Amino acid sequence: MPGTIAAAVLDPEDQLNRAFMALADPVRRKILARLALGDATVNEIAQPFTVTLQAISKHLQVLEGAGLITRSREAQRRPCHLNTTALGPLAEWIENYRLQAEERFARLDELLASTTDKDSPEKEKNNEHQHNNH
Repeated sequence: MPGTIAAAVLDPEDQLNRAFMALADPVRRKILARLALGDATVNEIAQPFTVTLQAISKHLQVLEGAGLITRSREAQRRPCHLNTTALGPLAEWIENYRLQAEERFARLDELLASTTDKDSPEKEKNNEHQHNNH
């Protein structure tokens, strides 16, 4: 298509941005979920939706531009395929930040545990002192 940039020539950051933008739409996520079950034509993909065939085609163009799906030609059919390879960088990006968050929580847990351990003997001494004075 004139004026479009093939997903394959985008730098990784642009590819990631396009993929996340494509996934921001619930219809496109449902289309990907359908394609995870197997290849399908535009008509097959459009079946459960209340939007027009033209709208589904536009959603497919966005998904294809993001590299999340591919299309092939089989005789008269042009089935769409989920490009599972394109999901890898998305999963890696999410996993990276998940791990960073887990590390921060683990450090916070350690800090809280060390603070609690330091406070425990002191609290016991104060409680004993108060108990002995009454």
